[in-house]
Amino acid sequence: MATLKLLMVGDSAVGKSSLLLRFTDDTFEPHLNPTIGVDFKVKRMMVDGNPVQLAIWDTAGQERFRTLTPSYYRGAQAVILVYDVTRKDTFTKLMTWLNELETYATRSNIVKMLVGNKIDKPDREINKTEGLQFARKHSMLFIETSAKTRDGVQCAFEEVVIKILQTPGLWDTDKQKCGVQLETAAHTEEDFCGGYCTLT
Repeated sequence: MATLKLLMVGDSAVGKSSLLLRFTDDTFEPHLNPTIGVDFKVKRMMVDGNPVQLAIWDTAGQERFRTLTPSYYRGAQAVILVYDVTRKDTFTKLMTWLNELETYATRSNIVKMLVGNKIDKPDREINKTEGLQFARKHSMLFIETSAKTRDGVQCAFEEVVIKILQTPGLWDTDKQKCGVQLETAAHTEEDFCGGYCTLT
């Protein structure tokens, strides 16, 4: 079984931990404490008939916990960059996170996904088009989610895994030598997302 390392980054309180908790345990806690350093969860799933194990690192958004940054990125196949659609400041900081990613990522073909979270809230400051344009400009997958209502959460992680498995040399090549052939057929966003996903 392929084990894939995914990293979640973004400003404090954008909902990284809530997204992870919803994905791994299907629960939602409205008042989670800020992550200190890094949290870590493992989730097994089937994607296109392939069993994969995800090792998901949930990093702290606060500057004072960022001392271990290089080790977070080491060996990661994908980075999920999260912002809060109701807080413009978390969107304008995305370039800072992207620069950090470019500095520390050890794989040139790392999969990047941009996630606009908290779409259940009415006081939106960043519309979907702005998120999509930013994602396209920086060659990222894009989706909007709500950890509270589940919207787009499962799909976000599935999309990332599919992209990893379709990227040559990004995952455990030993599996390919054993004769496991991965499906690389083109998917439309409606195949498994109900239209939530927008692929670049």
